[in-house]
Amino acid sequence: MKKIGLLTSGGDCQALNVTMRGVAKSLYTNLEQLEIYGFLNGYEGLIYGRYKLLSKQDFSGILTIGGTMLGTSRQPFKQMRVPDKSGLDKVRAMKENYYRLNLDCLVVLGGNGSQKTANLLSEEGLNVIHLPKTIDNDIYGTDITFGFQSAIDVATNVIDCIHTTAASHNRVFIVEIMGHKVGWLTLYAGIAGGADIILLPEIPYDIDSVMKSITARSKAGKGFTILAVAEGAISKKNASLSKKEYKEKMAKSKFPSVSYELAYEISNRLGSEVRVVVPGHTQRGGTPNAFDRVLSTRIGAAAAEAILEEDYGCMIAMINGEIKRVPLKNVSGKLKTVNPGCELIKEAKMIGISFGE
Repeated sequence: MKKIGLLTSGGDCQALNVTMRGVAKSLYTNLEQLEIYGFLNGYEGLIYGRYKLLSKQDFSGILTIGGTMLGTSRQPFKQMRVPDKSGLDKVRAMKENYYRLNLDCLVVLGGNGSQKTANLLSEEGLNVIHLPKTIDNDIYGTDITFGFQSAIDVATNVIDCIHTTAASHNRVFIVEIMGHKVGWLTLYAGIAGGADIILLPEIPYDIDSVMKSITARSKAGKGFTILAVAEGAISKKNASLSKKEYKEKMAKSKFPSVSYELAYEISNRLGSEVRVVVPGHTQRGGTPNAFDRVLSTRIGAAAAEAILEEDYGCMIAMINGEIKRVPLKNVSGKLKTVNPGCELIKEAKMIGISFGE
């Protein structure tokens, strides 16, 4: 009898259910005796012993459903060693619940923070496998994360829709795309949606350069400009500040985000209105696209294979088109950022996209 635990942690995305389905269907196909326990609302369920025994039927009909049937929550890694309000030792509680159910393996679907906790539990002696989930595509050690491609589709559709109204009103539009620390989603959606200017956290922008691009389009007879701006985009001036100084400045800012500050600055210089569109959490929602369904199924099946072979302490990664197992200890705590000198940036610049440098 194999006993497996499943949990989804951190921000949701479109392909979590698909991935769990891939794990479960593969195990049910290859094992005669199997119990799968789903922990509710991420690590919170593992900490407080909130779970349910899942059946084959639970994994039926979820291929096209976004979000997560188990629920999720954010449990900051920095707080995992800090007792809760009642004094509960979280790490100890997670281990006790793991052993109480006599689990053979815990499968964690999550992003960077969730991965750190997965690695912590692995170092504590639990059998853990991590499956890389995030619309940000910022997990080190894998070429792509599930949820990323579906989020690109959503963000691209927003930019597509903005094109017609921007052209109709001859107006500057800013589309704010998710991504506090990295700009993968903004980069891909910006290119796919035909944005004229793309601003990323990895490439601090100069407002004068941004204005130069807008003015050049106007002189060329282009009546509108679309900017794809990552949540974490930062000006060169702010990038020169220390983290403490930057946080203090942002705390005093009258703008809810960098996009609104940009809109204010551009509007003042142009003397005309600039609109901001924030698709927000719609980028996490909806149906997983075909690419993510295939990727998630492959990752789920590969996780099941690792369980059958009792190969734990790994992340299931996509590397050069092949599914690989990467030791958790080698990737945990690392962030995959956009390289400003990468081929995709160079190619985007070739077709005239500005990055505000």
